[in-house]
Amino acid sequence: MEERKSKFKRICVFCGSSPGKKISYQEAAIQLGNELVERRIDLVYGGGSVGLMGLVSLAVHDGGRHVLGVIPKTLMQREITGETVGEVRAVSDMHQRKAEMARQADAFIALPGGYGTLEELLEVITWAQLGIHQKPVGLLNVDGYYNSLLSFIDQAVDEGFIAPAARRIIISAPTAKELVRQLEEYVPEQDEVTAKLIWEAEQLSYVPETGVAT
Repeated sequence: MEERKSKFKRICVFCGSSPGKKISYQEAAIQLGNELVERRIDLVYGGGSVGLMGLVSLAVHDGGRHVLGVIPKTLMQREITGETVGEVRAVSDMHQRKAEMARQADAFIALPGGYGTLEELLEVITWAQLGIHQKPVGLLNVDGYYNSLLSFIDQAVDEGFIAPAARRIIISAPTAKELVRQLEEYVPEQDEVTAKLIWEAEQLSYVPETGVAT
C-alpha cells in the first residue's frame, strides 16, 4: 500500500463499543483504520478492544501505526476484552479521558456510536465553537447514520440557536477517504465574540474529582 503523508500526526476517533447491526459500520471502521495507515496517521481512541473501537484500533495497529487508547480505570473490565493493542493509558475518570484524547489529537472523527460517542463528539464541537481548539471535527456518516443529527443541527441553525459559522465546524462524508481529505482542507473560522476569548492551554486539563477545568 502506497503511503501518503498527512499534516495530521494523530487523529482521535470516537466510536461505539458495540459493532452495530450493519456490517457496513464494521467495514467503515476498518476502512478508516486503513486510511489512517495509508496517510501515516496515528490513532487516539477510547481504549476498548470490542465493537467498532476494536476494529479501528486493530486495523491501525496491524498497519504499523501507533495506537493510544485512553480509558478510565473503572471501565477497563467492561470495555476491554481479549488482548489489547498499542499503548493503553489508564486515567481516573471520563473527564480526564476526554481531555487527554483531545490534547493528543490533531483532528477528530466520529464513527457510528451511541450516547458516549455523541457526548464526546458534541463536546469537541462546542470547544471548537468557543475557540478552545481549532482542530477539525468530522462525521463518518456511514449509510446516513448521522443524517438525523445533521438535520437537527440544521434546524437549530434555522431557529437561531446555532450560528452558520458554528455549523461549518462539522464536516461530514460517507467514506473515510473523502472525510480525511476534507479534514485536511478545513480552515477554522471564528465569530467576533469567540475571537476575543482567551483560553489557556490548561483548559483541556481537568481536576479529576470535580471535572472542572483548571
